[in-house]
Amino acid sequence: MAATIITNERLAREAEHKICELDEALSSDQALKSIAQGLPREVLEGVRRSLKSERAELSGQLDAFKKAKDGDYEPLQKLVGNDPGAFLIAARIMKGLSQKDLGRKLGLRETMIQRWEAERYRTITLSNYQKIAQVLGVRWRMEASTPLAEQWGLSYEVSRDELSKVLKHARAHGWLAPEEGADDNAVGILLRYVGDHVIRYGTPSLLRTGMRTNDRPDNWSLLSWKAQVTRRAEAMVCSRKLRYQPMNVSWLMDLVHLSKFDDGPVRARDLLFQHGIVLVIEPQIAGMSLDGASFLAGDIPVIGLTLLRDSLDNFWFTLLHEVAHIILHYRTGLSAGFFDDLTEDDIDEFEVEANQFAGNLLIPEEAWARSPARISKTVEPIERFAEQLGISPAIVFGRIRMERNNYSIFSNQIGRGVVRKLLRPESREQP
Repeated sequence: MAATIITNERLAREAEHKICELDEALSSDQALKSIAQGLPREVLEGVRRSLKSERAELSGQLDAFKKAKDGDYEPLQKLVGNDPGAFLIAARIMKGLSQKDLGRKLGLRETMIQRWEAERYRTITLSNYQKIAQVLGVRWRMEASTPLAEQWGLSYEVSRDELSKVLKHARAHGWLAPEEGADDNAVGILLRYVGDHVIRYGTPSLLRTGMRTNDRPDNWSLLSWKAQVTRRAEAMVCSRKLRYQPMNVSWLMDLVHLSKFDDGPVRARDLLFQHGIVLVIEPQIAGMSLDGASFLAGDIPVIGLTLLRDSLDNFWFTLLHEVAHIILHYRTGLSAGFFDDLTEDDIDEFEVEANQFAGNLLIPEEAWARSPARISKTVEPIERFAEQLGISPAIVFGRIRMERNNYSIFSNQIGRGVVRKLLRPESREQP
């Protein structure tokens, strides 16, 4: 995961302003409710924890920046860790140079330094990296056992069988233009697409579920899938000033209530976009067993859904699970990404939080505990309960099936085969 650091005075001022906003929101229950109006009590507690985590992260970054300017470099060095790009930024700050100062020493415009630093120098050539390091009077020391490519996030292995599988999927799902799909150049183009993504965003060499890593045999498939989802997300926001505001959670119940509409998934995609979150539907590559993912493209949250299990109940829970990661873990894991198989039993605290957050948004625990719908064997009480909550009955039927561990009941009530038709490829892009 790339280091998150404050690189200039403007960002420092923005961080100070954000910390003040967070302090105000956390100052009282009434203040918190003003930005999270209408959310269930259990969800409100999750939002409170999220805001506290964000404040702690921002305070740590601001403290490290200020101390480095005063000559105490240890906090900043800890934040930088083993990130080569962040190392150059830290070196500039330690030298007491502004981005403009460094640009002058290199004969470059300040905007070029700003762009490089915003990208953590991911797109810079090795020769330019060395030139900047020389100007700053520093030398990047690699671990003896770790090659440079791996430290830049460029090291991955792919077998011929894996490449063939991903290429077949890419051709079948429109990743390549017709002229790119020819046998002669398709492999090279696919490798370039994935390679470009790795240079910019790094590579999850292990599948990350929350902050826990699990060995998976489909790492290159996962990386290729993520690269394609990112490409499509970037195309959606091209030339648009999309902005995500972590403190704005007042729209969450609006999202939940869209489930009652026949075209709810389409409306949900559009509402998320309005609030700075991009939803991409991209089928999984064979063997991945992936329901959904959430990660950052730059500073924009992206949700990728495979619709592996095409039903309304699965769609809404998976969507809200990934939204929960964005709300709860924006600064504590989202840059590394969450890649979720929701049938997995062995989950960590981040996944437990996301499950509880999503579950309480859809069906508040207090309402569920006293509802006759939870023990009903007939359709009518369940549909009445869903109407009272203002949500799709499929969500309630899905929860009953899960809680009773009986997937043979109400199988015609969960909206099978609906979502893919609504979010089919030809209508999947943002308006």
